Amino acid sequence: MVEWEKQREAVKQSVIKMDPRYLVKNPVMFVVEIGTILTLALTIYPPFFHGQEAQWYYGFITGVLLFTVLFANYAESLAELEGEAHAESLRELKTETRGKRLQKDLPLEEIAENDYEEVDGEDLKKGDLVFVEEGDTIPRDGTVTEGSASIDESAVTGESEPVIRESGGDRSSVTEGTEVLSDRLKIEVTAEPGESFLDKMINLVESASRQKTPNEISMTLLLASFTFIYLIAVTTMKYFGQWVDMNVDIANLIALLVGLMSTTVGALLATIRIAGMTNVTEDNVIAKSGKAVESAGDLDALILDKTGTITTGERTAERFIPVGNHDDSDILEASLKASYFDETPEGRSIVRLAGDKDIEVDESKLSEDKFIEFSAKTKMSGIDLPDGTEIRKGAVDAVIEYSTNAPNDTKEKANEISDKGGTPLAVSVNKEIVGLIELQDELKPGIRERIQELQKMGVETIMATGDNERTAKAVAQKVGIDEYYAEFEPEEKIELAEKIQAQGKLVGMTGDGTNDAPALAKADVGLAMQAGTNAAKEAGNMVDMDSDPTKLIEVVAIGKKLLMTRGSLTTFSIANDLSRYFALVPAIFGAGIPVLNKMNILNLSSPQGAIIASLIYNALIIPFLIPIAMRGVDYKAESASKLLRKNLLIYGGAGLIAPFLSIKGI
Repeated sequence: MVEWEKQREAVKQSVIKMDPRYLVKNPVMFVVEIGTILTLALTIYPPFFHGQEAQWYYGFITGVLLFTVLFANYAESLAELEGEAHAESLRELKTETRGKRLQKDLPLEEIAENDYEEVDGEDLKKGDLVFVEEGDTIPRDGTVTEGSASIDESAVTGESEPVIRESGGDRSSVTEGTEVLSDRLKIEVTAEPGESFLDKMINLVESASRQKTPNEISMTLLLASFTFIYLIAVTTMKYFGQWVDMNVDIANLIALLVGLMSTTVGALLATIRIAGMTNVTEDNVIAKSGKAVESAGDLDALILDKTGTITTGERTAERFIPVGNHDDSDILEASLKASYFDETPEGRSIVRLAGDKDIEVDESKLSEDKFIEFSAKTKMSGIDLPDGTEIRKGAVDAVIEYSTNAPNDTKEKANEISDKGGTPLAVSVNKEIVGLIELQDELKPGIRERIQELQKMGVETIMATGDNERTAKAVAQKVGIDEYYAEFEPEEKIELAEKIQAQGKLVGMTGDGTNDAPALAKADVGLAMQAGTNAAKEAGNMVDMDSDPTKLIEVVAIGKKLLMTRGSLTTFSIANDLSRYFALVPAIFGAGIPVLNKMNILNLSSPQGAIIASLIYNALIIPFLIPIAMRGVDYKAESASKLLRKNLLIYGGAGLIAPFLSIKGI
């Protein structure tokens, strides 16, 4: 939708939303609409409410009040159209695709053309097995059950860099509409038609305009309470005026009521909420509710995993280190043989590094059937050779326990690797340790600065990792983490989240694996990775389409920006009300109570002029603030007390001064 069409549609919707059945959801604007109807009645027939002013005066007030409501509806409609435009762009990503549905479950390397049938993507059901190869578009959300391939996800995430999706890990999830760039995959469909992740994204974006957040509901109730109090107060002023022999015109009382109510923030509440949700989706994060965005802005603590969040997540082999009397060739040859059939990222990197050292093995003497995959129980993998040789590689402690001969310098050299933030793997041949492999997981670019930014926001950063104490400590010191936990089991993350919440704090965390799902569900804000497992995505209340665990830092900033925007405009609105009070009260009651003229600090010449000027300002300030409500208040990572002072000074000060200058000018 082009800009002029969007503006035209927003104007149209602002008129449609004049329906009292819709406007009653916004108590402030509903009261303004009732006031508009009453002044319209006075315009048509002044004696109806014992009107004492000219018809043009009532007509002018009616017109200004009408535009006040229209401007409020226009702000909300414009924000909704921005969200709808984003939903439309997502809908355009959905293309009609065909999938190669397997007729029976076969090993990937055995799949031939006659083993599958091509069907429309809409005909695929949850549980179906699909075969994809280079050049194919993935027809439905699913989980990779076999294979590894390079995937272009730019259509969904906007990131041009291809990603690797493979079976058996936390990067096994694939999304409808993405393209296979190389290799082959066998995928199990995990979504029924109309329930793909893209469908859920569209539904969430479209529903953002209908779902009020908890804070917005609280604010609406507060505004409704104040409106009711002002309504009673203004109603009694009619009789108060009679007590001092002054007949106050009902139109003037309506003007006073509108002036006292927080019409500015009442008009923009929905706009702030919708714009906040849109800002999150534009950052490629799908929030399942507005509450999640608000909670992100209130976070007190953030639990971060090490691998994939603080570090890049891809541990690669950096060095081969012989121990005892063994030399480089011993550790190189043993490492290559133990990793030859290892399809994990670490295994592949070991093979690459050994290849760079010009080490070769006779493949005929290696049997994949004799390859021993890594086991969480043994913490090792390896291979048995035809001549009876046993080669194992894995966690240092596990390999030492398995071996009968561990050179004295094994532990010392392993500790040196850990002290640098690396991960040591021990390699043994026939239960004798021959050396170590140093794996390094590089820090994500700029992660230290982002951690510092979080800390400036007042968010405590906590690293929970399954790595050993030395590695955890080294990484924590490098990035400046507040607190860290080493050798942490997945279930312990739940206990950690509960411990923080028991202190009355809000906690957030990121994760992408099935074992992260319980903790993601427990956290107040759980950011799951789109590339992660479906269990993690279902458990989290946010999903990052870019699969960047550090994105939660941006989400926290957006949440704080949303809260700051609402707080700033509320401060401005209250200050506005106070200023208009000094303009309207002496104008309306000064004739009957001369002492009130001392409050006429603007030295306004006539009651009618003061009332009309005040209402015009009240109406025009709403469209003036729409860009701020939609863009959000500029937010910097500072302490809460400093932000509060700045908020009061800038928006409170502006709210006090702007009405005086504008009303006097008008």
